[in-house]
Amino acid sequence: MVVFGSFISLSGLLILLFRDAPMGGLSPTVAGWVMIPLGLVFAGLGVLRNRRKRAQGEPGPIGNPVTRLKALPRLFKTWRSGKYPELPRSQVVMWAVALVYLVSPIDVLPEFLPVIGVTDDAGVLVWLLSSLSIASGSYLRWEKSHGDTGRGIEAP
Repeated sequence: MVVFGSFISLSGLLILLFRDAPMGGLSPTVAGWVMIPLGLVFAGLGVLRNRRKRAQGEPGPIGNPVTRLKALPRLFKTWRSGKYPELPRSQVVMWAVALVYLVSPIDVLPEFLPVIGVTDDAGVLVWLLSSLSIASGSYLRWEKSHGDTGRGIEAP
């Protein structure tokens, strides 16, 4: 949510700085000044959510982005075999829906709307990537706790 909020705020700032023509009936000034605080609200909520999770002692995902990316095939293989029940089927279905939405020509907000039309795709993409990253990081933690050292992950 922090990344998505930052993206929205940055988009609003870029609209204010570089856009002169109206966007879907809105002046660029209005669009920019609406997007900047909206993005800051999303980023702030993301920071608060992360702090709350840490305060409650929830274990966070582990691994750097490359390690997490390499873990995704193992995650799906282990999940399909039934050995990793921590990943709900609904989460995998949501990932599939997000992928279909991203490649589909049908959009909630049409692409011909200058900035707003791309924002829904960007939001879905950011959610998908962050969700996959968190899930693979949690899988790495699970893999480590089960002592699977064959993957280069140290046992606890």
